[in-house]
Amino acid sequence: MSSSSAPDRDENVADAQASLQAEIRRYETRAIAGLWLLALFLGLSLAAYGGFPLFPSLPENVRAALGASPPTGLISLALVVYSFSAIILLLARQGSEPSLRGGFAHLGYLTGFYLFYQYGGQLTDNFLAVFASGLTILGLYSYQTWSFFSAQAKETSERLALARRRQSFFSDEVGTRHPLDTDERLP
Repeated sequence: MSSSSAPDRDENVADAQASLQAEIRRYETRAIAGLWLLALFLGLSLAAYGGFPLFPSLPENVRAALGASPPTGLISLALVVYSFSAIILLLARQGSEPSLRGGFAHLGYLTGFYLFYQYGGQLTDNFLAVFASGLTILGLYSYQTWSFFSAQAKETSERLALARRRQSFFSDEVGTRHPLDTDERLP
């Protein structure tokens, strides 16, 4: 073997290991994306519980242009249909890669239900329905995101460990040591 091929091979191995480490960090970051959406929903729910005090009420001319709010029964029916549909879709996609857009879509729908109830003056009576639906839907989404990307990170970590063992084996074969090796050996 020529002397120039060993440094080239070491650089390629180091680049591959750095790429695997970056991939692991990406998976770990995406694994907690569902938790961030859940935190956003909890913040939104706190604002809704207080009747959205940070936002001004709609002027009368805007209320007149929008018309009357839908009946509370229809809003509740839409919430039930949405909740069951979202839960079924989340459970059906449990093993596949979750989309961050899907989580924001759920957050948007739940925000819409809070706003419809607020507009109709029935938010205090229906707050817990939207809150329970949101916790269930976003909790499932968060679990799906965490479990999928944690599994991907674990698989990539195993590939990285295998690459390091291979490099160590081939480094020992030519009489050099891998920088991650220590002098301590397990009994």
